[in-house]
Amino acid sequence: MFSVMRNAHRHAAAGEGTKGVRVLRIGEVARRSGVGVEALRFYERRGLLGRPARTESNYRVYDESVLERLDFIRRAQAVGFTLDEMGEILAESAGGRSPCLHVRELARRKLEEPDARLAELRRHRADLARTLAEWDERGEEEGRVCGLIEHSTLGTHAEHAGVRGVRKAGKGVRK
Repeated sequence: MFSVMRNAHRHAAAGEGTKGVRVLRIGEVARRSGVGVEALRFYERRGLLGRPARTESNYRVYDESVLERLDFIRRAQAVGFTLDEMGEILAESAGGRSPCLHVRELARRKLEEPDARLAELRRHRADLARTLAEWDERGEEEGRVCGLIEHSTLGTHAEHAGVRGVRKAGKGVRK
């Protein structure tokens, strides 16, 4: 194993692996894939890239198949799969099973999510419109900052708690 790493190091400088396979250091992978170095390390920690070989000086070296894996990750993210879901899909594939049925099931569930968020947004919009109409009738109201907000019932009910999650999801944060 040690000699493999030494050879990987020697060949990495030449851009070749020990079996004539082209190896790439993490910077080259980042440049060619458009994925940042920190994201690559994160994907590795999450198990999405596997463990790359290491040189004697502990540099990561990848074969070119990592670029295909990163393309898969990018496409899966575009569909809306989470990193955990991608891990499940990759594990099924690595276990010799086709993950396509599982992928379709996940996609079906994902198709329902926007409808639920839209329904919640419609409820929130109706509540906000009703509250604004009440505020328009009341005009000014005394309070420490703004009595209209301080005496409002909007946002005090459990059903409004989900609206915050909808706003965050709209900004790219996934639950």
